[in-house]
Amino acid sequence: MLAIFINVCSKSLLNLFRIKSLKPKINAKNIFSEKGIIVSLQPRKRVFKSFFVNTLSYKTISANATTVDKQWVVIDAANVPLGRVASVIAVHLRGKHKTNFTPHVDCGDNVIVINAGKVTLSGNKWKQKQYVRHTGYPGGQRSLNAEQLNAKGADRLVENAVKGMLPKNKLGAALYRNLKVFVGGEHTHEAQKPKTINLNERL
Repeated sequence: MLAIFINVCSKSLLNLFRIKSLKPKINAKNIFSEKGIIVSLQPRKRVFKSFFVNTLSYKTISANATTVDKQWVVIDAANVPLGRVASVIAVHLRGKHKTNFTPHVDCGDNVIVINAGKVTLSGNKWKQKQYVRHTGYPGGQRSLNAEQLNAKGADRLVENAVKGMLPKNKLGAALYRNLKVFVGGEHTHEAQKPKTINLNERL
């Protein structure tokens, strides 16, 4: 009875569509006749590709206090926008330019900044940019614009900009101590033989 029902169903489908491409092809792997529904005797085989991974080459290398390579670099901030030079300084302090960068380790360089008093600000930021602090007492909020802060200490602009780009924790405090800012073109770290960083290649 089942075979008769299958034959009838297959005939009705072929007569309904009358499309040659829908006609089943007969081969030795089929169990029903030309007038029936074709069912393959061989199940579909799944193909799994084998990948051989060299696990030794994929090990993550994390830096620590003994393996980190800290260097001394000099950055000239003369006639460079404050934010642009601060971002380059923060990258070197953090160590993100190194291949063995480790987020929780002080793996950055010691950065010396010269000509900090010659940084530039675009637009009217010398008047409009505000630096707000609080004394800790009621009503103790104090604010200075960039021009007033620069008059009190030309190195404070660079220090504030870089500090805002570092982590706000003990690691950030340790990284900030690796920054040496000088207002003029001379510094006191010639003994460390620092390497000069060309900002034109980084900006």
